[in-house]
Amino acid sequence: MLDIDMTSIRDKKILLVDDEVDILNLLEAVLLKEDFKNIYKATCGHEAIKITKEISPDIIVLDIMMPDIDGFEVCRRLREFTLVPIIFLSAMDEDVDKLLGLGIGGDDYITKPFSPKEVAYRIKAHFRRSEYMALKHQHNEKNIITFGNIEIDREKGEVKKRGIPVTLTAKEYNLLLYLVQNSNQILSKNKILTEVWGYDFDGYDNTLMVHIRHLRKKIEDDPANPRHIITAKGLGYKLIIEDE
Repeated sequence: MLDIDMTSIRDKKILLVDDEVDILNLLEAVLLKEDFKNIYKATCGHEAIKITKEISPDIIVLDIMMPDIDGFEVCRRLREFTLVPIIFLSAMDEDVDKLLGLGIGGDDYITKPFSPKEVAYRIKAHFRRSEYMALKHQHNEKNIITFGNIEIDREKGEVKKRGIPVTLTAKEYNLLLYLVQNSNQILSKNKILTEVWGYDFDGYDNTLMVHIRHLRKKIEDDPANPRHIITAKGLGYKLIIEDE
């Protein structure tokens, strides 16, 4: 049995970014009630980037509409030096905005108005999933996984294609690892979302679609005609590992 240390989760560093101070204070209050101890706040994009470089947060909750640079641009700049998980907050509810946020490296998306408890729940779900996967990796003796021209080093958290490092976001890495661990079998969208994201994304399967598309671009030789990550129409996805 894998026992998750909730104490270590409460010690995680959380960076909240929003130009509305009332929202920051409300989120901070709810997170403190959930026993999180290390909460940092930023009211603009430039401050968020500066704080991230200083403290290396474990997760960032990032508003999109801000006065200096928007959340999408902040995410792009952050992705130049960190793979920290990012949860977007936005008053926009269009699918195109969600896809853009996820496509540039975001891990989750919450639309305003939202319940502060929902934000706390999603943060905790992410941390629990990360801790679980880390423990699961420790209990698996096989740290190096290879298929095709892809090599995954689970001890280092690295992926290479033909020996060249492949840059993945934390969520892309966890998704790839889950698909590999359940290779050659069809996995439903709900199953993948529940196992990798840690909760039900009812109605948000575009989230998974975007991450699958980005994984294909990064590991497949021909993303339009994938060899490994296959769509089972109407059912889900399957990662094929052939006997070589």
